[in-house]
Amino acid sequence: MKQIFGLFALLLGVCAANAQTADTVKYAAGNDLYRGITRKLPYRQMVTPYGVEVTFAKTVHIIFPAAVRYVDLGSNHIIAGKADGAENVIRVKATTEGFPGETNFSVICEDGSFFSFNAKYAREPEMLNIEMKDFLENEDTSDFSHTRMNIHFRELGNESPLLVKLIMQSIYKNNDRKVRHLGSKRFGIQFLIKGIYTYNGMLYVHTQTKNSSNVPFDTDFIRFKITDKKVPKRTAIQETVLDAVRSYNEVIEIAGKSTVRTVYALPKFTIPDDKLLVVELYEKNGGRHQTIRVENADIVNAEVIDELKIK
Repeated sequence: MKQIFGLFALLLGVCAANAQTADTVKYAAGNDLYRGITRKLPYRQMVTPYGVEVTFAKTVHIIFPAAVRYVDLGSNHIIAGKADGAENVIRVKATTEGFPGETNFSVICEDGSFFSFNAKYAREPEMLNIEMKDFLENEDTSDFSHTRMNIHFRELGNESPLLVKLIMQSIYKNNDRKVRHLGSKRFGIQFLIKGIYTYNGMLYVHTQTKNSSNVPFDTDFIRFKITDKKVPKRTAIQETVLDAVRSYNEVIEIAGKSTVRTVYALPKFTIPDDKLLVVELYEKNGGRHQTIRVENADIVNAEVIDELKIK
């Protein structure tokens, strides 16, 4: 009887070993190295990488359509960083001469675009200066491209930075004057608010600055702040500064006899009845400052943007 049980146990062991071998073969045949329930990602989910050649004795510069927010390197065979004085240009170089195989690096820009690169060593790279084209310039808004991901930034809340840029570009391109009573004119400088728009809680302010003088106007800064309408004597002024989270076509120097338009994106905010929004434009090393007072009614009546009609 003991011999029978012994043979039976041996048979079970052999079966278990065979089952384990079969299971291993199954995993290997399916190219699945995970121990759990998984599903293979379809190729349409992949961000297609660009191929870049790098070298030790020369620097490769890549120009992006927006300011670079993030750079990550796959290995220490390469180094990369922003070019001095330029927010949308990175330089890439090999740290090891003739390194084998490939490595990679990834870049995220302020407009929410994501770019992936595979880098390999070449003694003489075919391209040393590369421009990554912005598909919005081609007016193609139907395809967000495989290099564009739905990346969000904290300062924009739940809004896509790419959609914010598209809205600002559309407002600038249409150049409508929806507001005709908000402006300031002093010392040959005319500062106007041409329109106030809203979408998904964010506010978009379209401004125009016209320099009728012969002296260039160098912008120091523009400030949006919520302040009290009336301030009693001997009472501290209560102010809340609003930082624009994005701007489109912001120009620092406005030449003489010229006009510049800019669109600013502001985070969601509300104004009590006893307060108002003040927009201040300050000249650097000058005194031709401009101030516009925006009432709560102007904010409430902001034109709602229809996403389907964005051009």
